[in-house]
Amino acid sequence: MEVSSPEGGEPPQQALLLLFNLAISQPSTGVIVACIVVLLLFMASALMSGSEVAYFSLSARDIDDIDQKQERTSERILNLLSKPRYLLATILIANNLVNVSIIVLSYFILTSLFDTAIYGQLIAILQVGVLTVLLVLFGEVIPKVYATKYGLRLAVIMSAPLLLLRSLFQPFSAVLVKSGSYLERRLKRNSNSDFDPEELEMAIDLTSGQRTNDDEIKMLKGIVKFGNIQVKQIMRSRMDMVAVEVDTDFNELISIIQEAGYSRIPVYKENLDHIEGILYVKDLLSYLDKDADFQWQTLIRSANFVPATKKIDDLLKEMQEMRVHLVVAVDEYGGTAGLVTLEDILEEVIGEIKDEYDLLEEIHYEKLDSHNYIFEGRTLIQDMCKVLNIREDTFADARGDADSMAGLILEMAGQIPDEGTILTYDKYQFT
Repeated sequence: MEVSSPEGGEPPQQALLLLFNLAISQPSTGVIVACIVVLLLFMASALMSGSEVAYFSLSARDIDDIDQKQERTSERILNLLSKPRYLLATILIANNLVNVSIIVLSYFILTSLFDTAIYGQLIAILQVGVLTVLLVLFGEVIPKVYATKYGLRLAVIMSAPLLLLRSLFQPFSAVLVKSGSYLERRLKRNSNSDFDPEELEMAIDLTSGQRTNDDEIKMLKGIVKFGNIQVKQIMRSRMDMVAVEVDTDFNELISIIQEAGYSRIPVYKENLDHIEGILYVKDLLSYLDKDADFQWQTLIRSANFVPATKKIDDLLKEMQEMRVHLVVAVDEYGGTAGLVTLEDILEEVIGEIKDEYDLLEEIHYEKLDSHNYIFEGRTLIQDMCKVLNIREDTFADARGDADSMAGLILEMAGQIPDEGTILTYDKYQFT
């Protein structure tokens, strides 16, 4: 239809109104029905989007409450949750079908009401812009916000429709679930690791709010690093071990025990590379009145040995199964490298556990000023990093296989350095 430009004194606004009236058609019965259907589909889209959040945000307490009610609705909800992958596939299929139907019907309505030759661009804008905003707002955002607050109520309402839809879409859901499982297995097979500890530590720092105290943050970071820590990083080295020779007389043994203050002491023959077993101090309580020639050796229990390179998460499981609190760490040649206790492992997660026999400061060092410290050579590198408040991998490129500061110095110097030698690594200087 051609429309001539207004002439004379007719205002432009009236011309535009006339043009609109000529281009738009009177709505037919089919258009009215389509509008009603679109409104119903918007409601269905909202319910589907909300159901996704409602079902997958139910807490363990909510599920227990549902299970205890013993109602038909409860059985339906538990039935849906028993196959979560199929439930998710059903919701996604239904939601996409509903959204596609809304787009198709809306195009039918717009082309029926407006002349496409004149209002083609307007139809495109309404179809792409306005309809997208409506779908996102009323079909996604608002329903999911509602479901976050009233998830259980929405789960009850949608239990019957979702069971019906799951049965209808079973063939399509099966294809989606199996395809997803196949891709998941392939991705797991090709990935080198399930997570990056450094990224998780950064995530902990970013998500820790004002209500999270320093102890909680340290514990979370300890859990993240727990699986990557080896026994040799936390063990008490053989230089610091308190042990007794198997031929020691009873009176001397009691003196060593009283001075050391430990509840379990390794027993060796000739040298520490030949551990005979572990003496539990509590086993001596009934024999404290015995003479110096008392054969305390009969009370020695067998020792458990682990490689110094073993990961402490695996060691924790083994110690729980064996019901032991102390194991001896050995190096690659079978010699005694040190010992590690259950307390040492737990401290990596929950922090230092102090008892009446612990020194006030486990890490021996002296702080001269804010930039200068004095450490003992046997101090572990990770303990030095804790004192300096720096990352434990700061010296990863220089330390080699060393665990102590003395080992780090030897790795850096390549020889036994003379007194007063100064070694520099990055911004750190060792004298």
